[in-house]
Amino acid sequence: MISSVLVANRGEIACRVFRTCRDLGIRTVAVHSDPDADALHVREADLAVRLPGATPAETYLRADLVVKAALDAGADAVHPGYGFLSENPGFARAVMDAGLVWVGPPPEAIEAMASKTRAKELMGIAPLTEVGPDDLPVLVKAAAGGGGRGMRIVRELADLEAELAVSRAEARSAFGDGEVFVEPYVEGGRHVEVQVLADTHGTVWVLGTRDCSLQRRHQKVIEEAPAPGLGPELEAELHESAERAVRAVSYVGAGTVEFLVAGGTAHFLEMNTRLQVEHPVTEAVFGLDLVAWQLRIAEGEALDASPPVPRGHAVEARLYAEDPAAAFAPQTGTLHRLAVPDSVRLDTGYTDGDTIGVHYDAMLAKVVAHAPTRAAAVRALAGALERAAVHGPVTNRDLLIRSLRHPEFTGGRMDTGFYERHLAELTAPAEDPYAPLAAALAGARGHRFGGFRNVPSQPQSKRYRSEQYGTELEVGYRHTRDGLEADGVRVVHASPARVVLEVGGVRRTFRVAAYGDRVYVNDVALTALPRFTDTGEQRAPGSLLAPMPGTVVRVAEGLAEGAAVTAGQPLIWLEAMKMEHRITSPAAGTLTALHAAVGRQVEVGALLAVVDVADTADVVQEGTPA
Repeated sequence: MISSVLVANRGEIACRVFRTCRDLGIRTVAVHSDPDADALHVREADLAVRLPGATPAETYLRADLVVKAALDAGADAVHPGYGFLSENPGFARAVMDAGLVWVGPPPEAIEAMASKTRAKELMGIAPLTEVGPDDLPVLVKAAAGGGGRGMRIVRELADLEAELAVSRAEARSAFGDGEVFVEPYVEGGRHVEVQVLADTHGTVWVLGTRDCSLQRRHQKVIEEAPAPGLGPELEAELHESAERAVRAVSYVGAGTVEFLVAGGTAHFLEMNTRLQVEHPVTEAVFGLDLVAWQLRIAEGEALDASPPVPRGHAVEARLYAEDPAAAFAPQTGTLHRLAVPDSVRLDTGYTDGDTIGVHYDAMLAKVVAHAPTRAAAVRALAGALERAAVHGPVTNRDLLIRSLRHPEFTGGRMDTGFYERHLAELTAPAEDPYAPLAAALAGARGHRFGGFRNVPSQPQSKRYRSEQYGTELEVGYRHTRDGLEADGVRVVHASPARVVLEVGGVRRTFRVAAYGDRVYVNDVALTALPRFTDTGEQRAPGSLLAPMPGTVVRVAEGLAEGAAVTAGQPLIWLEAMKMEHRITSPAAGTLTALHAAVGRQVEVGALLAVVDVADTADVVQEGTPA
């Protein structure tokens, strides 16, 4: 039997596997890069081994170092998690050649399915070898890997070569393999997948469907099981196709077969020969621990003749440190507080006080709700997210809540174009008008005062910026002999952590937490602003600032000071959190300064370049995903 498992991964999935290992009495071994030296998965493991370096290519993608770490730590098995080397047949063989148990499918099955081009050929589908105007739009995809890395929609033939180059670079960075391919892009389809589990004795469990249609940058945001509204015939077809793919490659372990469903027709996309990020919704519906079954199957245990009966509905939301209103730009910094109600499941790789860095994916956590019906599960998840405490960098929490409550989603009518259609309305400012007042009153109670005076005090004012929407608000209040007072609002209670206001006869309670100048009021993030602007901090119009910390990986060819640029022209590319982000010219003009150089590490707000334009009144600088 397995006694010690090394997880060849990091963050949330490593913590998830460790949790099951502890339940089964199995010792755990973590590997970590230098930035991850004090990460949660390292703290939770029984043993940890350093992989020197910071980038994935130096650390988590080094099969030789990972195998050596397992041997040095005395592990007798390796679980790959997902991403990184999880679908690398060479890594699987290296683990087995070292005499270790590989908690995954046979290398030959990975080889057959891990390359999406070979998988399609196996299923009788040929990718495009040439692209003409009649083939558009098309989708460029990485052959080895997933998670949206290296994926691009191309609608204009003139853009194809550039997008192929970007896709290859991203795929090479994320998976160590720059192979990409092109396939037709189906508009208005739903992303539906089937979870499978197979043992070494010939038994295959088909564990229902999942819908993963809500995506940004081709990465899933909200997933659910079962997929709603398929109908028995289409569902049976999906199950049959999934089992056929499993048996075609003599698959063993947990895997996922993915489809695009459009017009009642299922189009095979790929088979992921690993555990999926969204596996918890299947676990909830079937009452299974898929990681435990991965370990049992690796030990040779047989599945029962048929799987458990599914019960109810489950929905999962991925909580990311990113700003949806700014092209989903990743965010970094200290995560002061992360807590959700006990009624939902939380899978995370972070705890209070951890730092969110620039080297890896921006996902903070997965929050999962399970209920007897879809409507009940969706409502429970939205309510739990609304009551969660997420104090730190800007996140997509508000977007998730609004998405779950959008009529297109609640009605089960969503598809992969959901955010293209609705992002503007889902990220529109909707501040609580009383949150800044509650912040100001809590701050006032957090300071000591020498008592009241008989003469009326002058009104006090405070200015705040909404971190979610970038708007600024100013509020006023007074100190009186009866306590704090605000116009039009009765202050029932005010303390540093709790404020109760009565407006129009209705009492509202505000939870307040402050970390320096950052204040969270019922988890609305506000930053206290100085009364007067420091003119030394002002930037010239047309300044291009780094929207996130990262590395300059590319500068437009021939770009130099004095060059003419056009509106929307890509000028600079940053890499952060395994994705490339391009900085574009805000308007037509002349480049008067260029501070970006390939390889330069930059912090958020760093000045990259300046474009001098004739009319800067409407200039808005933003980074857009490459």
